[in-house]
Order: sequence, then C-alpha cells, then structure tokens
Amino acid sequence: MGKEILNGNFNFGTVKVNRSLPAIIHPVHDTNSDESYYLSNLDQNIAAIMKTVHLYKPTEKSTDSIFTVLKESLSKVLVHYYPYAGSLTLSQEGKLIVKNDGHGVPFVEAETDCELETLGDMSIPDPDKLGELIYVDPMAKNILETPLLTVQVTKFKCGGFSIGLAMNHGMSDGLSAVQFLNSWAEITRGFPLSNPPFIDRTIQKARQPPKIEFIHHEFTEIEDISDLDGLYKSEPIEYYAFTFDEKKLCRLKQIATEDGLVESCTSFVALTAFIWRARTVALKMSPNQQTKLLFSIDGRSRVKPPLPNGFWGNGIVLACCMCRAKELVNKPLSSTVHPIQEAIKVTDDKFIKSAIDYIEITRARAPSLAATLLVTSWTRLGFNSSDFGWGEAFHSGSAELPQKEVVVFLPQAKDSKNIVVVMGLPGPSMKTFKDIVGQLA
Repeated sequence: MGKEILNGNFNFGTVKVNRSLPAIIHPVHDTNSDESYYLSNLDQNIAAIMKTVHLYKPTEKSTDSIFTVLKESLSKVLVHYYPYAGSLTLSQEGKLIVKNDGHGVPFVEAETDCELETLGDMSIPDPDKLGELIYVDPMAKNILETPLLTVQVTKFKCGGFSIGLAMNHGMSDGLSAVQFLNSWAEITRGFPLSNPPFIDRTIQKARQPPKIEFIHHEFTEIEDISDLDGLYKSEPIEYYAFTFDEKKLCRLKQIATEDGLVESCTSFVALTAFIWRARTVALKMSPNQQTKLLFSIDGRSRVKPPLPNGFWGNGIVLACCMCRAKELVNKPLSSTVHPIQEAIKVTDDKFIKSAIDYIEITRARAPSLAATLLVTSWTRLGFNSSDFGWGEAFHSGSAELPQKEVVVFLPQAKDSKNIVVVMGLPGPSMKTFKDIVGQLA
C-alpha cells in the first residue's frame, strides 16, 4: 500500500536537479594503509546505506567555487578517513571487511532551479524530494558493489546549497558520521582537525575464547501472532511528526513517577516508554503477543577501557526490553519505565563484550522486527554544527522515511529541549495513537 505524509508542506512536487557525472575523489596523498581494514562485529550487522541531507542558506559569500573547494577539502580529509575510499568485500571467514583498493569516493556536482523553500517543512523527510539531493550509484547491484561514501553538492537558485551523503552505516554510527562531517568542514575552512579520528577497530575484537554471559534478547525472533504484517499490508502507512514540548515531557515524567515505583527518569526514558505502550495499543496487538523494544546506547564510555577519544566506527549497542502486550498496556507507565532503566543500567562493559562475543559465536544477523519498536535518537548528534565556511546548516537529517518499526527522535531546534517524534503507522492505528497523545494536553 502507499505512504501518506500527514504534516508538513509538501505541495511543490519533486525537486528536479541536473547532475554531473561523478568525479572520483581519492586521498590527496598516500595513506600507507594496509591491504584491508578491519570491521568489528558491531559494524557487521548494520552495513546498510544511511542517507542524510544538510541544507545551507544563502549568505553574502559566493558559492561559485563551492564544487572545487569541497572536492579539494574532501581529498584532504580522506587522508584521515581513508577507508571511505576503499570498497566492501568479504574476508575468508565470511565477514565484511574494507579492501583499500583506491576505489575512491564519487562526488557529484548538481544544480536546480528550485528555491530552498521549495522543500517545505522538513519535520518529516520527503524522499521524493530529498532523494534528488543524494547520489546513489545506479550500477551497484548489492551492498558489496555500493560505494562506502558518495557525495552530492547541489546549488539552489536562491544561492543556498545542500550536501547529500550516502554513507555505509557499517563504517560509522551517528556520532562518527557527525565527526567525519565536522572534520571535513574544519579542513574546508583551513583549520586542523580538532578531533582526529581513531580508526583502529581491532580494539573491538571478540575475546578469545569468546564468552556469552547474558541472554541477548535483542536477537530473539518474535512470532507475529497479531498478524501485524497483514495490517501493514492492508492499510496505507501514514507518517506524522509529533512535537513533545517541555510541558508534555514533564507531564510524562510526572506520570511515570507518581506511583513511586521509580523515583525519577529522563525525558528519553519517559518518552520511549510512552511511545512503546501507546503504539502497542494503537496496533491492537493480541494480549499474548510478545513485543520488543530496542534502542541504541553509546558504549564508548561504558567499555573498559573506554574507547579512545575520536573513535570512528560503530560504538553503539542495542538495549532490549521484551514482554507480552497485556503486561505493557494494563500496567502503569512506571512499569514500562523501570525495565527500560534496567536495560540501560545493565549495558556495561561485560554486557557489551558479551554482545560482541555472541555475534562472533552465532554469526547473528539483525533479526526481523516483528512486533518490535526500534527507537533511534538524533537529539544529541549535532549534525547542524558543521560549517564549511558558509555558516552552519539550518537543517540536517535523514533523507528517508523511517521503516515501519522505527521511531526517530529529533531535536526541534538547536538548544531546544523539545523532541520531535517521527513515525509511521497504518491509518486507523495512527488515529488511535494521535488520540492517546492528545490526552497529554
């Protein structure tokens, strides 16, 4: 079925751009790299393409030379992030590695007669428009043939421009992606790197011998006894962006703590608990349906020793909660908050090493997301801070709508504590969910 976007200004049609053939950018000088580059077990499971668009308003500074400037600075920053110029392949053990074969980074120059305002409200990404601002190799048949990074710089009629990135998620999590973007921006402005990347991922290798010390429900397959798959196929998916301001977030924390089961909780925990519970109600899951919550935790400071400053790679692990739907919807919000807090607490050095070893032993791949909610938060990534010399981006975010099982937390604006929640649900379920959110007012 189709997809409907319920809020935002999307009446302008698809943005049309004229693209050049891609120029292949290489590190400006030899990196003395090994033949191959190691990817950790935490990199293996998310080797999908992450598409982001970064928009910059017109300034008094001319953009006439922007293509040349950004290509030159990209070749310089690739000296520090040289694996991006390689290609993905399989090792003899069947694991993903990067072959430092000088494949290079495709860089596309593009122009459009549209104004930036044509993009409208960006609270929900419109892939029909934003997809035109990103270059994806049309000849790539699979992830192994897809470049690890492609860049498209698009000049708008108004004098603004966009930088569209297609990055292999196996190369970096959100924090590392921001680190790369900021490093590129610093070099473009003529500054040395304030946070040089630490690129040796062998520090994340599995222990020898590997040892599984926890039950890793994050990889557990769930049977869809509620026929959620059928629901999604029978109804159009509607996308909506809900704004939870400070008043609503304080109300959620008050509800979560009023029965005394938990003394306090963060806005993230209260909101995550609320979304998981309300979504389960809206989807009308069977009472005995097992349902799972997954959310990412930055493990950089949780492992011993901590990952080095500037670590570039995937430092996140998935925390997990699982219960039956009736346990979720028939108990107070505090009963959902508590296990989320416990899942955060248990994600320590031992748990993270156990997860890495679990993948090593089982060769586990990401499980299906049946009856699962996956929360990903971009509220603290700081994509907008990248300044290439034309000011900071006024918008940075995904160019794609989230998968039906994924809910994205976004900052409403810089320095704002408000959280925008972007999600998709079948039409009738979205109506129910909106009614539940409305009761918070």
